[in-house]
This record gives sequence, C-alpha cells and structure tokens, in this order.
Amino acid sequence: MITNTKPVIELKDLWVSYPMQSQSLVSRILKRNQVKKKEFWALKGLNFEVKPGEVLGVIGRNGSGKSTLLKVFSGIILPDKGEYNVKDGNKPVLLSLGAGFEPELSGIENIYLNGMLLGQTRDQITEKLDEIIEFAEIGDFVYEPVRTYSSGMRSRLAFSIAITIDPDILLIDEVLGVGDQAFRDKSKKAILEKIQQNRTVIIVTHSASLVKEICDRVVWIHLGEQKQIGTVDEVVPNYTKFMSGKK
Repeated sequence: MITNTKPVIELKDLWVSYPMQSQSLVSRILKRNQVKKKEFWALKGLNFEVKPGEVLGVIGRNGSGKSTLLKVFSGIILPDKGEYNVKDGNKPVLLSLGAGFEPELSGIENIYLNGMLLGQTRDQITEKLDEIIEFAEIGDFVYEPVRTYSSGMRSRLAFSIAITIDPDILLIDEVLGVGDQAFRDKSKKAILEKIQQNRTVIIVTHSASLVKEICDRVVWIHLGEQKQIGTVDEVVPNYTKFMSGKK
C-alpha cells in the first residue's frame, strides 16, 4: 500500500438521499390528503479518502448504505450534499453481476458494448477478446443472446470483462461469492493479482473475514453514517462485536 501520496478518491461531508412517500392507509383510501414527499438519507456526512495502491474495505450490515456508496463510486448517482472527487481522470470500474447487459445482444456484442462503456476502444477490446472469453468459461454461449444465460453465466462474463479491462481503480461488490467454487477461487486469484500489482481496490462487503484477509484499511458504515475508519485490526473487532450483539 502506498501511504505517502495524494488520494485518488476523496469524500467530503457526502450526503445522499432518496425520495420516499409517506401517507396513511386511510388517507390514501379516502384521498383526503396529497402525498407528502419526504427524503430518506441513505448516506450521512461521509468523510474519508482512498490512497493509490490501497485495498479499502467498506463494511456494514445489510441496509447500512453500502450499495448507495458503491453507486457513488461508480458514478451512477451524485451526492445531494458534499463532495466526491476522483483524481487524474481515473474511472472506478465495478465488478458487477452483468446488470448492464443488453439481453438481445450476444455475449460477444455485450463484451464490446461494456468494454466501450468502460472507456476502451474497439481495437483495445479486440486485443483482449480471447482472454475475456477464456476467463468467462461459458463456451459457445458467448455467441448466443445474453437472455439465454443463467445468472451464473452472466456473472462470469461481467467479471471477466471488468477484470480483463485492467482498471486503475477496481470496485468489488461481493462478487467473490458468485458462481461455483472453482470460479470463485479463480476470481479471487485474479483479484489478488491486481492487488499485488498495486491497483487501488475498494471492496464493499459485510464479511469481516474477507476484509481481514485482503484489506489495508476499513470504513464501517451503519445506517448511512460513518461509524469508524482505520486499520483492519482497529475496526474489524469492533464491527464483529457490534454484529454479535445484534443477533
């Protein structure tokens, strides 16, 4: 991990909300009142940074705001308040489950489409095409429409595209739990190789054991708030104790 350089990502007092509707059942039936719009704050005043070459874990129970933060990192949503800055034009790439695939297009066509969305040229994708197909291990299905794929096949292809594109900042959302054991082992090995190449990695998870295994630092989020940030040894014991107390 590089610690004496400027951060590649900065979050300063970052807040993200979602609109929600609040109205009693009786009011809806009688239609006496207009629907009152309220805001649900999914993230509340986050402040932390990510250094180049760092493996940062974002940890928290389900519903803590991890998925919302991942969308901010990915550029899918913008904060309502505060700042989110990515330095030097780096674009974090999400190892997703293939949600952005066009179902009527073939696997090959989706490789080119997703690769271009990740900033690659057609020629660059062509150079990596055989590697992507080989890693995905979906055989001749790569020539079939993605709508014919199982969820596991979609995940394999999505992971293969993202990991082969070789981004400077890699976002991981529990993908190590996808597919059969052999593919999970293969995926984990590929991610560890990126870590060893001094790539910046952000992994969003609720698994304390995974964080302990591969992360340098941890941000613990609970109910949208930044509960603690620090080294694995500082944060994980507190998180584990907190989670045990909630059971």
